[in-house]
Amino acid sequence: MNHFAEANHVASAVAPALGNQFIVDLYDCGCERFDDLEWVEGVMVEAAQRAQATIVDVVFHKFSPIGISGIVVISESHLAIHTWPEYRYAAIDVFTCGEILDCEAAIAHLGAAFGARQRSVVKVARGAMEIIKRRTPSNPYLAPTSAG
Repeated sequence: MNHFAEANHVASAVAPALGNQFIVDLYDCGCERFDDLEWVEGVMVEAAQRAQATIVDVVFHKFSPIGISGIVVISESHLAIHTWPEYRYAAIDVFTCGEILDCEAAIAHLGAAFGARQRSVVKVARGAMEIIKRRTPSNPYLAPTSAG
């Protein structure tokens, strides 16, 4: 049974959600520092700053012989990356709670810094409120609302 292929709900594009996830694929990256740990970390931190995020922690790791994974934890959620220098490809995740960050500025910065000749960005609303409210009627972590 393939659990990833099954879905029992499809939220509408305008339905309120807890957050947004931007799945970013950068292809044919032309920068020469693609496998430079400090440089990649700096680019990701700068992306978080351009989004006007509040940085909480930064953790990056360089693989042997090549490749980097890292995360910039922000108060609003995270920015994460994994690079495949041998394919000149980077997979990036920009996840934010709410609508207060400028994710487009972060994504534009990342594409330019990596010299991506092609990029793909998919925005996914995460945590559909219509389902959450139906499934958590007596959650002690939620403040009571007048709507009940």
